[in-house]
Amino acid sequence: MDARTRYDDKLAHILHRSAEVFAGKGFHQASMRDVSAATGVSLSGLYYYFRSKEELLLLIQTHAFETLLARLEEDLEAPLPPRDRLARVVSNHVRFFVDNMAQMKVLSHEADALPAASSAPVRALKRRYVALVGECLQALAPERGPEAIRLATFALFGQLNWIYTWYRPDRDPDGATLAEQLLTLFLQGFLGPDEVPTPERGGVSSAAFFHADARHQQD
Repeated sequence: MDARTRYDDKLAHILHRSAEVFAGKGFHQASMRDVSAATGVSLSGLYYYFRSKEELLLLIQTHAFETLLARLEEDLEAPLPPRDRLARVVSNHVRFFVDNMAQMKVLSHEADALPAASSAPVRALKRRYVALVGECLQALAPERGPEAIRLATFALFGQLNWIYTWYRPDRDPDGATLAEQLLTLFLQGFLGPDEVPTPERGGVSSAAFFHADARHQQD
């Protein structure tokens, strides 16, 4: 393992555990000593990676959106039917956040915790992500106008982003099944129950994408 890999692995560990601290205590209530205790990294060691608690939050948010975007852009490289592209959107989003519930809570609750100037990189990533999802919805319903697509895009995010408030792995469906069910619920509202394309009619289920993506990440 080279030095860069060790650095990346350690930073990923710090970001993961820090997100758990911020999710549990809230960003403003949590201290760097809390982060140090949770990560097992000294305060001086933490400041090697970032200069302040605010910069740490920025790194958590940036890492989450960069990961989501990179995975989704890779998933959408191949030409796919519109329903399949949206299935990839949902499975990518659900899989990431089912595996990273603390990050999901931090992204939802601490979106406005940073000053506008310092959060500009995160806002740019959000705009790219929203635009990509909007393009998938427009392809699925090309007759819809920009305002209708914007409304549908944020309605879909509203459906997906609050999973952490209710999802319980011991009682709710696994991530693949959950992604497929949420996709179907959304499409019934967006297209109407009689217009929803199904895997049996030529589409591919988001569950299939979910499992394929998971295998890809393990390779």
